[in-house]
Amino acid sequence: MDPTTDNAGHPEAADAARSALEALRAEIAKAVVGQDPAVTGLVVALLCRGHVLLEGVPGVAKTLLVRTLAAALELDTKRVQFTPDLMPSDVTGSLVYDARTAEFSFQPGPVFTHLVLADEINRTPPKTQSSLLEAMEERQVTVDGTPRPLPDPFLVIATQNPVEYEGTYPLPEAQLDRFLLKLTIPLPSRQDEIDVLTRHAAGFDPRDLRAAGVRPVAGRADLDAARAAIAKTTVSPEIAAYVVDLCRATRESPSLSLGVSPRGATALLATSRAWAWLTGRDYVIPDDVKALALPTLRHRLHLRPEAEMEGVTADSVINAILAHVPVPR
Repeated sequence: MDPTTDNAGHPEAADAARSALEALRAEIAKAVVGQDPAVTGLVVALLCRGHVLLEGVPGVAKTLLVRTLAAALELDTKRVQFTPDLMPSDVTGSLVYDARTAEFSFQPGPVFTHLVLADEINRTPPKTQSSLLEAMEERQVTVDGTPRPLPDPFLVIATQNPVEYEGTYPLPEAQLDRFLLKLTIPLPSRQDEIDVLTRHAAGFDPRDLRAAGVRPVAGRADLDAARAAIAKTTVSPEIAAYVVDLCRATRESPSLSLGVSPRGATALLATSRAWAWLTGRDYVIPDDVKALALPTLRHRLHLRPEAEMEGVTADSVINAILAHVPVPR
C-alpha cells in the first residue's frame, strides 16, 4: 500500500509529503531564478487553503512562477488579465442559452481551476473585484441562485504593480483581509539577473516548461497528507497568546488607523503551523511566528497619512512590534 495516497494521516505519508514539497524548490528553480521566499510562501498558502497577493514590478517572473508551480504540482491553472472593462461573469462564468434544447446551461468561467492567476487585479473596478470574494471565502460560485463548488485545491494568486497607480482601483480592506499572504517579488540580484540572461541565451523558452525540464514532483495526495499532519501540529497556550499580543499591538500603534483583525490572528497561527511542519517540527515556536509575521500581516494594516509622509511602512511597523512584544520562553 502506498502511504502517500491511501492514508493521508499516516506518519510515513507526512514524511513523504514533506520531502515532495521540499523538492518543489529545486524543480521551480529550473525555470525561475532566485525566488525561494515566494515559492515557500505559495506552498504555505496551498497548505493553509489561503490566497496570495503578489506584488512586484512588471518583468520579475510572477506569471512564470505560478505556471511553474502548477506544473511541478500537476495542478490546473488559468490566467485572467484584469482590465477596466472586465465583467464579473468573465471571471465566474454565466448562463448561456442553448437554442437546440431551449434551455440555459452554465458555462464555467476561468475561476473553475486549481490555481487562478488574477493578473493586475487592481486594474478592474470594485464590482468585478468583488466577484472573487465568494470564490475566495466560500470556495463556490453562485449563479442564478445555484451554488457551484470549486475544485480542491483552489488558490487565487493575484498580482499588482506597486509603482504604477494611474488607472487602478485600490483593493478595499475587506478584500485585502481575504488574502492569507502578501508576498513581494523583488528585482533580482546582479548574479541572478546574469543567470536569467544566460538561460535565455542558451535557448530557454518560458512558454515551454517541459523543455526546461520541469516535471511534477508532488501532487494532491501530498497536499492532503501535509494538511493532515499540520492539523496535528501542537500550539501551546503561550504561542497562542504571543500571536494575540502581536496582533493587538498593531491596533494600538500610533502609526496605524487600522490594525490586524481576529481573522488576521487566525491566519498568522495557521501559517506558523504550516511553516513549523515544513521545517520538520510537530510544534510551533516563536521563531515560526516571527518568520511568517510580515507576509501574513503587512496587507492587513492601514497606515495613517502622516505616518506615510514620514516614510513609515507596514513592514517597519511590524518589525518594531516584533522587537517590542515579549517573546514566550
